Amino acid sequence: MTGAAAKPDILQPHPVKDQLPGVDFCVSSSPHWAEAILLGFQHYLVMLGTTIIIASVFVPKMGGGNVEKAEVIQTVLFVAGLNTLLQTFFGTRLPVVMGASYTFILPISSIVLAPKYSIYIDPHERFNETMRGIQGALLIASLFPIIVGFLGFWRNVVRFLSPLSAVPLVTLTGLGLYQLGFPKLANCIEVGLPELILLLFLSQYMPLVAKSNRAIFDRFAVLFSVALVWVYAEVLTAAGAYDRRPQITQLSCRTDRSGLLTAAPWIRFPYPFQWGRPTFNAGNAFAMMAASFVAVVESTGTFIAASRYGSATPIPPSVLSRGIGWQGVAILLDGMFGAVTGTTASVENTGLLGLTRVGSRRVIQISAGFMLFFSLLGKFGALLASIPLPIIAALYCIFFGYVASAGLSLLQFCNLNSFRSKFILGFSLFMGLSVPQYFKEYFLLTGHGPVHTGTISFNNIVQVIFLSPATVAAIVALFLDCTLDRAHSSTRADSGRHWWGKFKSFHTDTRSEEFYSLPYNLNNYFPSF
Repeated sequence: MTGAAAKPDILQPHPVKDQLPGVDFCVSSSPHWAEAILLGFQHYLVMLGTTIIIASVFVPKMGGGNVEKAEVIQTVLFVAGLNTLLQTFFGTRLPVVMGASYTFILPISSIVLAPKYSIYIDPHERFNETMRGIQGALLIASLFPIIVGFLGFWRNVVRFLSPLSAVPLVTLTGLGLYQLGFPKLANCIEVGLPELILLLFLSQYMPLVAKSNRAIFDRFAVLFSVALVWVYAEVLTAAGAYDRRPQITQLSCRTDRSGLLTAAPWIRFPYPFQWGRPTFNAGNAFAMMAASFVAVVESTGTFIAASRYGSATPIPPSVLSRGIGWQGVAILLDGMFGAVTGTTASVENTGLLGLTRVGSRRVIQISAGFMLFFSLLGKFGALLASIPLPIIAALYCIFFGYVASAGLSLLQFCNLNSFRSKFILGFSLFMGLSVPQYFKEYFLLTGHGPVHTGTISFNNIVQVIFLSPATVAAIVALFLDCTLDRAHSSTRADSGRHWWGKFKSFHTDTRSEEFYSLPYNLNNYFPSF
């Protein structure tokens, strides 16, 4: 009889958790200082990849050499450190790194390739003029997130977000970056694949083999694996394994191809408008503003994932809107300092929260300290920048997957036996993958997007929005969730709105104050609603 009585318990579904269990350190807690410093350095190492990739793509096309590339990387790191501190102190207060964004690549490419900059014969002069054009566009684009964030417009938008419509947004914030994973890893398979296998073994299998109470291998798997494979890549380079390989292979595999170590100064302080007075163009500004809209949408998905891995409660809309406002300030600083691209919440660093199970705000603030430190001491930062990019791509394969799984975990709040839920989920996820793929293929075949008017800026606006899987999926899911069968009594429960209902207001749940209240009693002067 005892065995028979236990059977129904075994068949019970897993309980719904508005805070993720199993996290070792939540947003408001922290490991001891030595461990926190190592974890902070690990976050710095992860965000460095995007910084190097974007600078390496654009600086040569702008006419810059290794010196300019080193200066841009230092500037991006400096601004990222400032923006991360601002976000963790005054924004959402979540453990999120604010770093360089791929979202702005299209409008920046349009500026870099503009005919008016090709007239400059001197490469250094062309670099300065192009950078000033990018700065002007970023300064104007920053107004959108500042206005919609600080004036509460984004708060009113995300109030309509339910767990059901958030699933496609968060999931494709991670999965939508799949092209940066294994395809980039495969550019140097003999370096990238060992990194992926070693990271997988150290983080997932080694803790089971070691059977230790201390989380060492899983928590510091990135440091261990990157150090070992980096040394391995250095040995291959020194042994001449790539001397007769194609140029693209050498760029991906060698540890001495970045040119940054000799070009970077020992000490340099980035400062506002270091490349001159920004120049403004209305078309470029509007295209960049469309990119800032996409960055806001994708950051919203990243913030939701970070709240899960930080074991915090769902983010109140007013707090999310506050964070978007500070993201606008971040893009403003990008434009002032000349950081080449805009800022968004780092997807890869949010995935690292899931791998380490440390969602501590203090760890991220320490990582911001490393960004500022290495931005000033250029030689040390350049040394770390010699890590082959396929190693970074191997990290992405796991980190982006963690963010995607954070989105899928929101399904626990939804009724998956509802055909309405099935349709919204399936259709929005499919369109989020299919529409950007159509735009990419059309561009590869014709050299321009499906919308090909005489106004390049308008073409870029449409292209940048519909190239983002997370943005397309979020628009489709939110529209369907808000319009499809809303009058039915079960719709609210099917979408999971009743689970998030008590977090729509900042003061409804007492836990919101623990995770999201501003420091130094600033909530008294800047209250959340």
